[in-house]
Amino acid sequence: MKNGHQKTVLVAGGAGFLGSHLCERLMADGANVVCLDNLQTGRRENLRKLEGRDGFTFVKADVVDPLPAKVTQMRFDRIYNLACAASPPLYQADPEHTLLTSVLGTQHLLKLAEASRARFLQASTSEIYGDPESHPQPESYWGNVNCTGPRACYDEGKRAAETLCFDYDRLGRAEVRVVRIFNTYGPRLDASDGRVVSNVVSQALAGEDITVFGDGSQTRSFCYVDDEIDGLVRLMEYNGPQPGPVNIGNPAERTILELVDLVLALTGSTSEVAYRPLPTDDPRRRRPDIEKAQRLLGWQPSTPLEMGLRATIAWFEARDGAPGKRRGEGLRLSA
Repeated sequence: MKNGHQKTVLVAGGAGFLGSHLCERLMADGANVVCLDNLQTGRRENLRKLEGRDGFTFVKADVVDPLPAKVTQMRFDRIYNLACAASPPLYQADPEHTLLTSVLGTQHLLKLAEASRARFLQASTSEIYGDPESHPQPESYWGNVNCTGPRACYDEGKRAAETLCFDYDRLGRAEVRVVRIFNTYGPRLDASDGRVVSNVVSQALAGEDITVFGDGSQTRSFCYVDDEIDGLVRLMEYNGPQPGPVNIGNPAERTILELVDLVLALTGSTSEVAYRPLPTDDPRRRRPDIEKAQRLLGWQPSTPLEMGLRATIAWFEARDGAPGKRRGEGLRLSA
């Protein structure tokens, strides 16, 4: 609530991993929140803390389709577009829908923002940089994306969504913010979604072989979900001139094998590593340049990887009923 006005906020994709955390943050900040999700990859259980609370509404709908009247007849102050499957196995399962979610879905939501005069935040991705030839990746880097490969439905869809957003902004049709999100992890990751942290943690807890694609020397930069959400909210509320795209991610670069070793230590697991071929177009290195976020938003991540992994592992254990003995063994390392 600001200056006596309680904001009404739409979160598209609000039942997903990031979206559900964002809904909770916005509710805690005093906003009325409408969560719109088709539940293709989002889950109602992610909204367990919010369902039934005053000021929270869930609407099941697909942004690829025309938005339902229940949404279009409302007026919003802010619209966050987080609607799109984000893990490669899931977005490649229906590539046409993935591409249309980013193109048609973003257009539908931008039109709603224009009608409501709402500020609009588009969740873009570090994937628009492709397999980068510039390292770390600043927002000025145009990327190295295979536009016809198996990941293109997601990568090119997000690039097209950015184009739509900035065209709407240039034409004065909507005030937009675009965030490029790097690898994010934390509670509510889906064990089956194929992302590296959820894969490694769930396999370690189950005592299964841990799948490592390639030789494990490829790098990622892992940002804890609370830090990521704080960056998104700060960017949405940034009141300066159009900042262009802004990277929000953790610049602490780790190899996949370093991640595996840390998870094994934290869980006390005796899982072995099983190497598999590197998927097509899988980026070799990934690390954000966050100078713009630091300068404009006063933002930088504050959660050390080990601390964030502890919380993530504890959530997986609680959800799956993993043995308490393993949990105790896994949480002895110092923060």
